[in-house]
Amino acid sequence: MDRTTEEQPVLIETKRESKDESVSVERGVEQEQLAPLFGAEAADDFRSRWDAVQIGFVDDPKQAVRQADELVGEVMHSLSESFANERSTLDAQMSQSDSASTENLRVALRRYRSFFQRLLAL
Repeated sequence: MDRTTEEQPVLIETKRESKDESVSVERGVEQEQLAPLFGAEAADDFRSRWDAVQIGFVDDPKQAVRQADELVGEVMHSLSESFANERSTLDAQMSQSDSASTENLRVALRRYRSFFQRLLAL
């Protein structure tokens, strides 16, 4: 049998209790599908701006590198804002009651895990 066939993971899509949450099962291990860190419009904007930077390299390499630095800085700033917003949302949920239920804590931990995994997936 071909080795590449043996090494390819088997993915099975399933639906969870929430309609927007899907899970992959890879060789018996459940893995949540990660939501993107940026909205589609923002990601498209970043990509098109990156394309312009690359095209500009031919005419002015130094300017292209400066623009690349600025663009990466903007992406990092946007990512930082995304984390701050996510954290604010989680903090608000946690402070709704002094004694958060185990279910609320479980949901909060899952949201942190999802954000953490999205960061590592970069």
